Amino acid sequence: MPELPEVETTRRGIKPHVLGKRVTEVIVRRRDLRQPIPESISEIENHRVTSLARRSKYLLLGIDDGSTVLIHLGMSGSLRVANPTEDWRKHDHLAITLANGKQLRFHDPRRFGLTLHFRHDPASHPLLAHLGPEPLSDDFTAARLHAACQSRGSAIKIVIMDAKVVVGVGNIYASEALFRAGIRPRTAAKRLTKPRAAKLTAAIKQVLTDSIEQGGTTLRDFLHSDGQLGYFKQQLFVYGRAGEPCRVCQTPVKHAVLGQRATYWCPTCQT
Repeated sequence: MPELPEVETTRRGIKPHVLGKRVTEVIVRRRDLRQPIPESISEIENHRVTSLARRSKYLLLGIDDGSTVLIHLGMSGSLRVANPTEDWRKHDHLAITLANGKQLRFHDPRRFGLTLHFRHDPASHPLLAHLGPEPLSDDFTAARLHAACQSRGSAIKIVIMDAKVVVGVGNIYASEALFRAGIRPRTAAKRLTKPRAAKLTAAIKQVLTDSIEQGGTTLRDFLHSDGQLGYFKQQLFVYGRAGEPCRVCQTPVKHAVLGQRATYWCPTCQT
C-alpha cells in the first residue's frame, strides 16, 4: 500500500504539471471504486487547480470554484502524468485533462482507492476530521507522543500506527523508526519514558524524511508519477529481513505478527 512518503513523492511529482492549470475535461471510465466517483467531479471543468496538498495519505486538489478533489491511492493506486493521446491502461479509471496538454490519470487495479469531490472545508470531511498531527510538522512532538502513550497498554508499534496519534506511520516505517530509536515493537506504550519518546519522535521524522528524499519504498504496486519505482527499500534496516544479519550488530533479525501486521526487530539493538 502506498504510504505517506509515496503519496508525498507523488504530490511533488505531479505538482509542476497540475498546479495553476485549467481543467479542460474530466473523463471517468469507471466510477465504482471504494466509493463511487461523484457525478459532480465534472463541475471542475473550465476551472483552475489552485492548490495541491497532502493530509496523511490523502491528496487534496483545491479548485478555484471553492471545491476540493480528494484522492486516496488505496492498496494499489497510482497517479501519473500522461499525454492525452497515450493508450489507456486496463485499470485507468479517471483522467483529468489540463490546458497545458497534460493528463492526470488515476490507475487502481484493486479499486480500493478514492476520488471524491465536495465543496465544504476539507478539514471537516469525515475522512480527515479525526486525524492526528502530521509527523513532519511542529505539532508532532515528543511531549505529545509521550502523553498519548501514558494510558495505553498496547504495543508501542500499534500506537504509532494509530492515525489519531500521528498520521502516516505505516507498517514499514514503524518498524524502521523503532529500530532507529532502539525500542522493541512489543514494548507497552505506557512504559515509554520521556527520553525514549524523544528518540522515537526524532526517528519517525528522520525515517520518513529519508524515504521521501529517496522517493518512497519499493512496494510491489507503487509507482511514481513518472512510472518509476521508489528506492527506499535499499536502505531498510529490519523490515523484510527476517533471519538476515542486522546491519549494525550482525544479530539475526527477528520476525513476528503484531496487530495482524508483519513486524521486524533486532533483539540486540532494540531493548
